Amino acid sequence: MRPVLRLNFSIALSYDITQPGCDFIFNIQAAQTAHQTVVWESLNISQPVVPATYTDAVSHNRYLRLKALAGPLTVRYEATVDLAHHVAQPLDVMEVPVSQLPGSVLPYIYPSRYCESDRLHRLAVKEFGHLPQGYARVQAICTWVTRRVTFRSNSSTGNTTAVDTMIDETGVCRDFAHLMIALCRALNIPARFATGIDYGADPALGPTDFHAYVEVFIGFRWYLFDPSGVAIPMGFIRFATGHDAADAAFATMFGGVQGAAPVMQIQAIPNALGLLVMPQHVFHALSTDGPSTYN
Repeated sequence: MRPVLRLNFSIALSYDITQPGCDFIFNIQAAQTAHQTVVWESLNISQPVVPATYTDAVSHNRYLRLKALAGPLTVRYEATVDLAHHVAQPLDVMEVPVSQLPGSVLPYIYPSRYCESDRLHRLAVKEFGHLPQGYARVQAICTWVTRRVTFRSNSSTGNTTAVDTMIDETGVCRDFAHLMIALCRALNIPARFATGIDYGADPALGPTDFHAYVEVFIGFRWYLFDPSGVAIPMGFIRFATGHDAADAAFATMFGGVQGAAPVMQIQAIPNALGLLVMPQHVFHALSTDGPSTYN
């Protein structure tokens, strides 16, 4: 059995509230899943407000809501998380026919706001339709996106879609994710958007930040893929998942707000057995979710 990887991370978000009664929804808390365990966590809010929390039973997304007062606001979250990945041999991970998909997975085979899979159907069939079905075909899609698109900071906007990225051939991690998701769905392979931390990213890309990656439902599990190629999937701590970025924003504000760049840190630390396990690139299929069958 693969040793447990333990990561400690912190997130500090700072805002200046220009009008009272501004509402926030945050997705910055680590999800509790079958193979991702929150060992310890701490949440601190600089204003004297009482937050409300909600955890979605299916996605495990943890929503933190609060109504802020006028003035400065800092939200700081820190956690220690154990990752005991489910590991599979790629040749053993097959695609799941639509007729056998669990009901909770069905929404992820349709087009969504940023992932226009219907518009990319012909391209997907041309490039990947002839490949044997399974993990290797999904990995081929991931590699194709990595090679086709150039990572460039501040090269897209909140309105950039998968088709835009296909045309521009440049983007940031969320754009890589949207394009891969759209191509997978175009081939009837369920895929969803996920947010985490860019563990292992090249420092030349800037300080540690939120990271968008992809989870694909094959072999009756959600497996991890990083089409941007800038991070280490083994080091992903899942915060939230959704159809696309619209469902998994780390912060959504309703009112007058000015925000600063997030300040984030992450490091591997010794696990409960005293072993220091470092995230690394592997050829195995990795998942932090449990199995899911037809229902």
